[in-house]
Amino acid sequence: MSDSTRKPQAGRGTETDSGTDAATGAGAGKGSGTTAGAHPADAPTPTPAAVPAPTPLLSLLPTVGGPAPERADAARNRRKILDAAARIVAEEGPEAVTMNQVAHASGIGVGTVYRRFGDVSQLLWALLDDRERQFQEAYLSGPPPLGPGAPAAERLDAFLDALVDRVVEQREILLAAQTAAPTARYTSGAYLAMHTHLTLLVSHTRPTANAPLLAHLLLAPFSPSLMHHLSQDQHLSAEELKAGIRELLNLRQPAHGAQQPEPEQEPKPEPEPEQEQEQV
Repeated sequence: MSDSTRKPQAGRGTETDSGTDAATGAGAGKGSGTTAGAHPADAPTPTPAAVPAPTPLLSLLPTVGGPAPERADAARNRRKILDAAARIVAEEGPEAVTMNQVAHASGIGVGTVYRRFGDVSQLLWALLDDRERQFQEAYLSGPPPLGPGAPAAERLDAFLDALVDRVVEQREILLAAQTAAPTARYTSGAYLAMHTHLTLLVSHTRPTANAPLLAHLLLAPFSPSLMHHLSQDQHLSAEELKAGIRELLNLRQPAHGAQQPEPEQEPKPEPEPEQEQEQV
């Protein structure tokens, strides 16, 4: 998982417009036919510059860095190595990963594994980064309800469910990363991207709420140490964790099928006793 944040490239969406404007300006100077003695009123009216389109909001999201361009065979080898490492981590834990074991499981020469990733720690970080990139692609541009095209409330539920799977799947590596740098999580590109995404969803479902704060609080239960404790020590499955997150968000709402207590009624005043009529 990379801690770097990809910043949007300034002017990326206006390169074509800028090039067109420059060419238009150059062409106007050459082909205008204006001479030194011509009256200014005879000069052609310059064409107004095109207004660049606004940058799409999603392009402002911080993301983890993508892999450097590589040949097709190198990309295939990289995928085989990462898939093999992921299987070993899932079956035996990250402490069981060795470069020789990954080479054997992937069918790639151990020398190639070392040249691509250097050592086990770099391989594990590359595995985190690769999985995070897949997760980001899913919630930024994948199919609904996790991706665009569904109501914000449905996307929020789908995102939290997918995040449970994401953290549980790589809890050992994420826990090791958190132990090494406890606060680095909150400044990493991955966390910033998730926080920005949740802020957008919350602002649509609760327009008057403090969306950035709620986004942090929604991400708080996904701390690797807590998820490791719940899944390993408490033996809770991913489905139980998803149900718990959903129930936590609905705590203020009455449980399904629960009867609402009847409001207390004030006691009625007792009638005054009738007084006997005095006999004359």
